[in-house]
Parts: sequence; structure tokens; C-alpha cells
Amino acid sequence: MLRTDLFKISRTLRFRLAVVNSLVVVCISLVMLLAVRQGVLWALYQEVDQLLIEDLQEVTLAVQATESDDLHELQEELNRKALGHQQHGWYSKLFNANDGVIFATTSRPQLIVPFAPKTPGQPYTYEDLRIVEHRIPAGRNGIRGIRVGAKLASLYHGMAHIDRLVMVASAMLIIIAPLCGYWLAGRASQTVGEITRTAARLRPSHLNERLKLRGTDDELDRLSHTINGLLDRIAEYLQQRRDFLANAAHELRTPLAAIRSCIEVSLDGDRSVEDYTGILEDVIDQSASLEVLVNQLLLISETEIGQWTYDPEQVDLNKVVSRSVDMFQGVAETRSVTLSFDAKASAIVAGSRQHLRQVVNNLIDNAVKYSRPGGKIQVTTSAVPGEQKVRLTVQDTGIGIATEDVPRVFDRFFRSDRSRSRNESVQGTGLGLSICQSVISAHGGTILCHSELNVGTTIEIILPTWSEALRESGIVPMVPGHAS
Repeated sequence: MLRTDLFKISRTLRFRLAVVNSLVVVCISLVMLLAVRQGVLWALYQEVDQLLIEDLQEVTLAVQATESDDLHELQEELNRKALGHQQHGWYSKLFNANDGVIFATTSRPQLIVPFAPKTPGQPYTYEDLRIVEHRIPAGRNGIRGIRVGAKLASLYHGMAHIDRLVMVASAMLIIIAPLCGYWLAGRASQTVGEITRTAARLRPSHLNERLKLRGTDDELDRLSHTINGLLDRIAEYLQQRRDFLANAAHELRTPLAAIRSCIEVSLDGDRSVEDYTGILEDVIDQSASLEVLVNQLLLISETEIGQWTYDPEQVDLNKVVSRSVDMFQGVAETRSVTLSFDAKASAIVAGSRQHLRQVVNNLIDNAVKYSRPGGKIQVTTSAVPGEQKVRLTVQDTGIGIATEDVPRVFDRFFRSDRSRSRNESVQGTGLGLSICQSVISAHGGTILCHSELNVGTTIEIILPTWSEALRESGIVPMVPGHAS
């Protein structure tokens, strides 16, 4: 059990952060301690060397100033100096031309060190001695070489004390660093733990909970903000899905109820052939409505998840619009609405002729349905100045849309006036503009709505031209023999 718990702890982010932090702190601290130790050692050697060089110069001056009968006085002076620096093991030796010892202070070491200055005046170490020596060209009393030295025992003693301090400090770091690292890692991973616990509590039916922001604006705070934004988008998406399902069920229920009612009526008793024919015609009409609705839902779903594909072809948008206008001309006349088309520029685009025709039909159908008698509908195609794009506008003088409803006109099943939409004279599924937006987006274009209540509505579509679509997407088009 204990081994399992330890294994789980070792797998946590907090533990790994603590280990990494501890290793980094300990390594850096040890390197710094060793650097300090070496720095102190260098400084001590420099101090000893400087003193020995000064002493060598002092002895050299004393030798050069000594008369032949004053050698004894020089020796006494050197012995006094050696006695005064006895704690450092200071000593001095004088050599003749044959490198033989003429004089040595009483504190000289028993170790015999040959007199052979390779780098005169530069200190060197011989076992536990620090020595500096040089030759003099014309010394008196037969003196041709001078050596000054000191024992390094005091230096080594000081370094041993420093080494003990370094070891104690290292041991404290090895103990304290993991503890502090684990504590700091716990504070750093606290937000991650909150994210995990919050995510574990989230359910599709309950996405109201959000991560707390500490106001530090650090990486973890920005992570929490990003996750909160993601949760907002997920909640909005799920709400749209719920609304979509509810609206779809409502729209499907109406024709299904009508079909069931027709069948129940036909089974209620014996009827004439004409009655059965009428009932079957009603069933066919309602089935057709169901088919249209299902096809619309499938098209929206495919474009939404990116599975809707088409073979791009060269489409003359002017001809597509012209045919749609001709098709709706009779309906517009029965409603006393003037429908006209003005092609101000060539409008060759890349896309699916069938779906672009569906978009144009939807827009003109809406404009005719919501226009008052005597109203006008103007359909226009033009070039976008300075760009390789085509603009299609459908402008009517109908009842318009309230300002607060304009941003939602492309939502699925949205209707600005639901009581009006249930009127038999104005029927629809509420999917027309949503389908238009999906198709236009799949063609690399944009669709916008501008409307004012009781003034009219303008739908604006911008599509890339045939050449621009090829340049941007690199698609290989299917060019028919004749574009229509």
C-alpha cells in the first residue's frame, strides 16, 4: 500500500516540479560554493605570494647594503624576522655561487629544497612550502642567491575550515531544497489541481462553473482564462444544439402530425375514391415538406463539420440570378411586387451551380414573401472595387427586421416574428438564411444582412471571382463546355 502511494506521488506534477527545482537549486548552489571556495583559495595564495615577494625584495636590499664585516648583523636581523613570523613558518636562506647554503634562519624547515630558480621572483609550491627565490649578480660576502619561504599549514588550516562550512551548507541545501521545492511546486500546481477538479465536476447538463482568476496575469492565470473561454464556447455550442434539436423536433412534428391525421381520417370509415385521392395528396405534400426539411438539416450538418464537398465549376452568376428572377416573376406579380435584376458587371465565380441557385432562390423567395403589395425588389450583381470579387445584393422594401434581431437572422430556426411565421401565407422552416450562410462560407465568401424595421432589408453576398478562387485555393476546376 505504501509503495503504491509513493508511486502515485512520484507520478504527480508537483513531485516532478519539486525534483527538477531541487536539482537545479542544489547544482547551482554547489557550483557557487565551489567557486567561492576556489576564489578564497586563490585570494589566500595571492596574499601569501605578495608578502613573500615583498620579503624577497627586502632581504635582497639588505644583502646588497651589508658590508663584509656586517654579515653577522644581517643574520641576526633575518632570525628576528623569522621569529616574528614563526606562526607562518617563515624562513630565509642565502646561497653562494655553487648553490651551497651560506646562511639559513633558525626556523628553516628540515626538508631540503634544491636551489634552482626556473622563474626568478615567481612563487611556487614545494610540498607544503611556498617559496620565492632569485639569483643576484654581484652579491657581497659571496652571496649569489636568496630564498624566502613560508609553510602553507596556516593556509591549509583556513581552507579546511572553509571546506567544513561548504559541506555544512551543501548538506543543508540538500535537505532544505527538496522541502522548499515541494512547497513551491504545490503552490504552482494548485491552479492545475483546481482545473482538474473543476473539469471533473463538469457535466454536459451543467457547464456554469468556471475557474477562479487570481489576478496575477501569469501563465496559470492566462490558462484559467483560456479554459473559461473554452467552457463558454462549449456551453454556447451545447445550448445551440439543444435549441436546434428542440426546433427540429417541433418542425418535424407538424408534418408528421398532419400525415398521421390524414391516415386516421382515411381509416375512420369508408370513403370515396376522390376522398382517398385527396388524403393521399395531402400525405404526399407533407412528406415532401419533411424531405425538404431533412435535406436542409443534412446540408447544414455537412457544411458545419466540413464534410460537404462539391466539384468546383465555372458559374456565370448573372445567368443563375436571371433564371431565378424569371422563376419568381409570376409570384411577385400576384403579390403586386416589382421584381427586377441589374447585372452591372461580369460575375464568373467558382462553385456549385446547384447550391448557388438554391441560395439565390432562398433570398428572392424571402424578399417576395415579406414585401407588401406595391413593394420593390432589386437584385444586383457588381464588381467589388479594387478586388477580384463579385457582389450580389437582394434589396427589398418589405417589412424589415428589428435592429436587435438582425445579428440572429442567420441562426437556425430563427424567425424575427414567430407569430407571423406561423401564418399560412408565410411558410418556412427558419433554415433558409442559415443554409445560405453555410453554402456561401463553403464557397469562400461572406454574407451580410442590413435591415430596418418597416423600411426594408438588404442581403449582401461577396464571392471570389473564378480567377481569384483558383489563385487562393489552388483547386482544379471542372470546366464545362458551356456555363449557364
